[in-house]
Amino acid sequence: MQQEQKAGFVAVVGRPNAGKSTLLNYLASYKLAMVSKKAQATRKRMNIIVMHKNAQIIFVDTPGIHQKEKLLNQFMLEEALKALGDSDLHLFLAPVTDSIKYYEEFLNLRKKKDIPHIVLLTKVDRVDNAKVLEKLKEYNKFANEFSEIIPFSVKKGGMSKEQLLDIIAKYLPNHPWLYDPELLTTENIRDIYKELIREAIFEKLSDEIPYESDVVIDKIEEKEHLDKVYATIIVEKETQKRMIIGKDGQSIKRVGVLARKLMEEFSGKKIYLELYVKVQKGWSKNKAFLQDLGYIF
Repeated sequence: MQQEQKAGFVAVVGRPNAGKSTLLNYLASYKLAMVSKKAQATRKRMNIIVMHKNAQIIFVDTPGIHQKEKLLNQFMLEEALKALGDSDLHLFLAPVTDSIKYYEEFLNLRKKKDIPHIVLLTKVDRVDNAKVLEKLKEYNKFANEFSEIIPFSVKKGGMSKEQLLDIIAKYLPNHPWLYDPELLTTENIRDIYKELIREAIFEKLSDEIPYESDVVIDKIEEKEHLDKVYATIIVEKETQKRMIIGKDGQSIKRVGVLARKLMEEFSGKKIYLELYVKVQKGWSKNKAFLQDLGYIF
């Protein structure tokens, strides 16, 4: 007898740089979420679809939970809160070396207390078993809050990917699948290419630039074996524009080489990429311009 289908949304939340995107790319067996060693790389929600046995698990990658005054940061916090409210399960990522204060902040932000959540202790490959046990004891006082607490690492043996997906799937409602099971994400190609270019900026440029820049996809010409992509990097200052371009155009060339590689790995096509740089003073504080960039308040 065929099992009844399950489908639901799982909000993946935690502080900036808790390992959300790394986990999601691992669970999807495909690089979809933006990964950076720098915090707050993710700015918008992104749905990543994982098919597991009879379940369609729609993971929602979210910006890191943090409180800052800048308008863009306020948008990012709102994105995380919306994901919490719209999901069937919360997966809270807690690096094993973190203070439990981040978990306490998460509990205070949850408006719908009836939505179950799992605490996933991440980065356990970086500490010994005694440290993991010590951290589990710290969480004991919250045992009435979470449904499960699971030490997990994408690098170290222990619980397998399949076992973790089994646990997540059991909290999802019985429901027909919401999307074509062949889909990997609900995002369109423009948004994915934008995020891959942003990832290259985070990887190849100094600390200030990635946080004060964004990317607009001006045009995509799609062919069977080639996508031509024309994009503009938006920055706040002329000095930042000069830094992105670099001496004799070397910096923007490095960004372009990495971005093209990431885009080709994703699409399976050859990519022709042209990058431009534009100064838009105060863009991250301007609500109208942020909305033009796709940040809907």
